[in-house]
Amino acid sequence: MIAQEKINSLYGLDVIDNDGDKIGTVGAVWTDATGRPAWASVRTGLFGMNESLFPLQSTDLRGDHLVVPFDKATVKDAPNVDADHDEPLSQDEVDRLYRHYDVSWDDTYRTYQSGTAMADTSYTGAATTTAGGRETTGLSDDAMTRSEEQLNVGTEREQTGRARLRKYVVTEQQQVSVPVTREEVRLEREPITGANRDAAYTGPDLTESEHEVTLHAERPVVNTETVPVERVKLGKETVTEQQTVGGEVRKERIEADLPDENGRRTIS
Repeated sequence: MIAQEKINSLYGLDVIDNDGDKIGTVGAVWTDATGRPAWASVRTGLFGMNESLFPLQSTDLRGDHLVVPFDKATVKDAPNVDADHDEPLSQDEVDRLYRHYDVSWDDTYRTYQSGTAMADTSYTGAATTTAGGRETTGLSDDAMTRSEEQLNVGTEREQTGRARLRKYVVTEQQQVSVPVTREEVRLEREPITGANRDAAYTGPDLTESEHEVTLHAERPVVNTETVPVERVKLGKETVTEQQTVGGEVRKERIEADLPDENGRRTIS
């Protein structure tokens, strides 16, 4: 049995059958003479145009779901009850409902006759009757509030990665062209002239002698030195880009049956 203080939280809850299937949503709640919730209506069908009653004595409130001990077909096939949410259920109506659900009961049904339905405060005071499988809704203030969900989009900051600098040593081959010089021997012959005659006739006439010339050459010498070539550091910059996000939103639609030639209209 649902506690009395839970009545206002029942409206709009999803009603789930004993197989876990959704039947519909709670439309109104009837209480007994003591104020305890006894019956509730569930809106089924397209746009919730049908409404069936079911007993609350064995239901289970689980978060935002109301679980009933019946299957979906049993609830949807419940007898039509011609009673507004602010009117008590008659003895005959309670009798037919109990027979349909095959629920054991005693004289407690008499207390339901003196109880009336309690609509949730968000129900806008609508009085709903069910007759012949068709729901007709009348409003006390000639207006119905239609609500819908909207996406609230914002941003949050999160860490996407880390960057770091690491220095290590690698060895590579380099080739550099270096100019080098060397001395080579060149044989030079000159005739005796007046300019060199005195030097040519100096000394004995015939002798044996040797002359030696030392040759020189350059060779490449390689060594290394460490010099700074550049500085590297990490910097951050902020880039703004456009991203598209999406989500599911629910909205209410109001269907009106009009007596003119246009017939039924849907307001969304």
